[in-house]
Amino acid sequence: MKLTKLFREFFESEKSGGVVLIICTVVSLILANSSLQTNYLALWHAKIGGMSVEHWINDALMAIFFLMIGLELEREVYIGELSNFKNAALPVFGALGGMVIPAALYLLINFGTATQPGFGIPMATDIAFAVGILSLLGNSVAPSLKVFLTALAVIDDLGAIILIAIFYTASISFTYLMIALGIFVALLVLNRLKVQSLWVYLPAGVAMWYCMLHSGVHATITGVLLAFAIPFGDGSEKSCSYRLQQFLHKPVAFLILPLFALANTGIPVGSDWLSHLSQPNSTGILTGLVIGKMTGILLFAFLAVRLGLCKLPRGINWRKLTGAGFLGGIGFTMSIFITLLAFDDAELINSSKIAVLVSSLISGGIGFVWLKIVLTPQKKLV
Repeated sequence: MKLTKLFREFFESEKSGGVVLIICTVVSLILANSSLQTNYLALWHAKIGGMSVEHWINDALMAIFFLMIGLELEREVYIGELSNFKNAALPVFGALGGMVIPAALYLLINFGTATQPGFGIPMATDIAFAVGILSLLGNSVAPSLKVFLTALAVIDDLGAIILIAIFYTASISFTYLMIALGIFVALLVLNRLKVQSLWVYLPAGVAMWYCMLHSGVHATITGVLLAFAIPFGDGSEKSCSYRLQQFLHKPVAFLILPLFALANTGIPVGSDWLSHLSQPNSTGILTGLVIGKMTGILLFAFLAVRLGLCKLPRGINWRKLTGAGFLGGIGFTMSIFITLLAFDDAELINSSKIAVLVSSLISGGIGFVWLKIVLTPQKKLV
C-alpha cells in the first residue's frame, strides 16, 4: 500500500508527539507530587483575560487540535482511506464498536449513579499515543495497519466531538450559537465562491470560536466546523487545506498536546489512589478502555467482514487487528478532555484521570507486547 506524503508526515509527527506526551505526563505527575505542588498547580489556574491558563489551553488551543483532526478527516473522506466505502467500512465499524461497547460497559456499572455522565470517557482513542506505540514496532508494521489505526482514531475523535456537542452541552445561548453558525454558513458560501485565502477563513474562525465559546456548546467544535469550511480543492500541496494541515502538524504535536498534558495531568496522588480504582467510576473506565475497546473494535470489524461490507486489507489479519484494538484502548487526551466536561468535583476528576492513565498504560502495554509477538517472524522448525 502506497502512503501519501501528508499521511507519512502526519504519522511521523504523531509518533514523535507521543514520546513528548509521555515525557510531559511524567514531568507533570512528578511536579504535582513534589514540594513544588502548590506553585505548579497555581500556574495553571492563573487568570489571563478572564480565563485560567488551563481553560485557554482546553478551550482555545484544543480547538486548533480539533481543526487539524478535522482537516485530516476531510482529506481521508475526499481522497484517502475513507473515500471508498469498502476501504472506509472497516475502520468506521471498528471505531463504532470501540465507542458503543466501552460506553455500554461503563453504563452497566454506573447507570443511575452520580457518575453516569462519565460514559463518554472510555469511548476515546488517543492518536498520538496509539501511533507512537505502533511506531516502536518499526518496519514490521504493515502500512495498511498504520492506516487502519490512524483512520480509526480520527473517526473516534469525530465521534467524541459529536458526543461533546450532544451530551456535554449544559445550557445554550441561541443568540451566540446562531451567530457562530451564521459565520460557518458564510464561510461555506466563500468556499463555494472559490475564495482561497486563509487570511479570510482564519480570522472568521476566531470570531466563530468566540461566539461558540459563549453559546454553551463547547468551543472546540469550532475547529472541526472550520476545517470543513476551508477549501480542499484537489487536495494538492497548493490547496488551502493541505498547506494549513501541514503547518499545524508540528505545533499541535510538540506544543498544544504537550501543554494539554502538562495542564491536565498535574494530579496529586494520595496514598489511597489504588483503592479509588475499585470505585464504580474508575472500574467503568478501566473496563471500558482495557476490555471494551478491544472487544468492540474486533467484534464490529468481524461483523462488517462477515456481512460482506468490507474485507481485511492486505497485511492485516485478525491477530494484528486484535493488537490494534488494544492500542485503541489508549484514551489519554480525549478521555481526560471528556472527564473535564463530565464532572465538576475535583476529587472525582482526579480519580478519573488516574483511571484513564492506568487504563492507557495497561492497554498500550498489552497492545505493544501482543503485536511484538504477532509481528515477529516465526522460525521454521527443522
